[in-house]
Amino acid sequence: MLLATSVKAEGEFAVDAHVEYKIADNGKTSVTHTVTLENLYSTLYATSYALSLSNIEPANPKAFEGIKELELIEKKDGGLVQLTANFSDALVGKGKSRTFRFVFDESTFAVKTGEVWEITIPKLSDDSSFRSYSVSLIVPSSFGKEAYISPQPKDTQENLSYTEYQFAKEGVAKNGITAGFGGFQVFSFSLNYHLENPLNRSATTQIAIPPDTAFQKVYFDQVSPKPTNVESDSDGNWVATYKLTPRERIDVEVKGSVQIFAKPRPFIKPPEEVLTENKKPSEYWQVDDSEIKALAEKLKTPGAIYDYVVTKLSYNYDRVKPNTPRLGAKAILANPKDAICMEFTDLFIAIARAAGIPAREINGFAYTENPKLQPLSLVADVLHAWPEYWDGQKGVWIPIDPTWGSTTGGVDFFNKLDLRHFTFVIHGKDPIKPYPPGSYKLGPNPQKDVYVSFGKLPETRLSSPEMTLVSKKFSLLFGEKLEVSVQNPGPTALYDLNITTLFDGVDKYKNQISILPPFDSYEIRTTIPASLFAVSSPKEIVFVAGERKLSVSGLRNQEVLYQTLGFLLILLFIAIFIFIRIKRDTIGKIIVNLIVKYVKKYTKPFKNQSYGNKDE
Repeated sequence: MLLATSVKAEGEFAVDAHVEYKIADNGKTSVTHTVTLENLYSTLYATSYALSLSNIEPANPKAFEGIKELELIEKKDGGLVQLTANFSDALVGKGKSRTFRFVFDESTFAVKTGEVWEITIPKLSDDSSFRSYSVSLIVPSSFGKEAYISPQPKDTQENLSYTEYQFAKEGVAKNGITAGFGGFQVFSFSLNYHLENPLNRSATTQIAIPPDTAFQKVYFDQVSPKPTNVESDSDGNWVATYKLTPRERIDVEVKGSVQIFAKPRPFIKPPEEVLTENKKPSEYWQVDDSEIKALAEKLKTPGAIYDYVVTKLSYNYDRVKPNTPRLGAKAILANPKDAICMEFTDLFIAIARAAGIPAREINGFAYTENPKLQPLSLVADVLHAWPEYWDGQKGVWIPIDPTWGSTTGGVDFFNKLDLRHFTFVIHGKDPIKPYPPGSYKLGPNPQKDVYVSFGKLPETRLSSPEMTLVSKKFSLLFGEKLEVSVQNPGPTALYDLNITTLFDGVDKYKNQISILPPFDSYEIRTTIPASLFAVSSPKEIVFVAGERKLSVSGLRNQEVLYQTLGFLLILLFIAIFIFIRIKRDTIGKIIVNLIVKYVKKYTKPFKNQSYGNKDE
């Protein structure tokens, strides 16, 4: 939408204007355009003033000078509305001025989308006709907290019922004003994944389900069938594993809600090796290319890179179709008019990484009422791509959208992203995998698998861990070994989960899990060292995870029993050994005596016999 002001004999009058946009609780906007017209020549005076409005439907327009209502002529021509105020008297003389105002109502400047009030104030089409120009935006407190506002106001005044933002011409002339109010947005989603095992043996396969980030929190209502487990990879994706029997095909249905935040919440910071990985080149991010390196050396900062990408590339709506080949950063520099969201994203990432700034790609859903202004890219299902860069000072990945920055005529999607971007998958280490929802299709006629709409937060928003005893083994030499599984049944992820193992009420071991995604599990192994008659063994071991407890008792009695049985077995073995040894010795003596008697019996006749030559 464009807002322009003109006056007859333009250039012969100085025009100062102040526009007030006062928004009511129901979103209806009262617009007051106050104009001061000063004569620059003594022989010229204005008889009327025309206000042109583009793509705006003013309701009940009027014009006043003081308390006097002026004659107002409204003329419509297509999307253009011209309001002309006629002056009934002549104001003659250089330096003479008159102040008057237009007032009308407007119903589209403020729109509630889901949980958020979004405000869009049009820009000036020609700021050269004004000597001074300023804007006031008055927002009721009922709209909630400010989520984002661009440009930044030069002054803000707040009271109990409303907040007034004041802007100078330099701030609003280029892009107008965009703002959002409300702490968060909520979308409901339904995603379908079609999996198949083509092998004659069992196999595992994985899918990516929407993860938590610093700007979003996911609540799962249903994941059916349930996965074997869910793991968080190095980029922060949640990867669910399924085991399929030979030739098995299954459809996985994932339903839930996502809460999109206006400001980043405390979140897990990536290790240094992950940030290093997010500076490396790839097939589509040609970090080592000489042209990209030269751009990185020139631009240096994320803001400068964003501005370059927004102005360098043009969106090609003809390429918005399924299975469109991805050009990558290098190719789009040679063909800047053929970009869609993938190339806007790839070019930003490549230049940022070449400048030493960790950057990555997000594939997900972006809500828009007007795909011509805020286009989407079709990749299997209706998905959008945008980049994130790592802000070391803030310690957070910052999402931006150079595609929408370009297609909306320069609306600022760098300093504050709106509450319309829902992350499905994160591509940092790999520019392609994991595949986003909507990519898991079978057959020649794939159906739509991604459904996202405005929603509400679910009633159940907290996860409580569950614990089960998996195994219990005893060894006379190594003691008793216990294995306990800690599971997260959903609907949300568990963070910084402390698990304490107590021996007879005394803390013995502590484990901390930084993240346990929904449907994931964590195994704890505890060993009780062997001691004589279990004098050092606890009577009870208690595992505590959050508010949940798992008690394992009777261990000492069990160990004493096992040891007693063990000692009895040892004694029995010794007794058997001694018995066998004694028996063996007795039998041996009997055999020896028999041999001796035998020898004596048969050697006695020869006892006195002599051998040799007789004397002749």
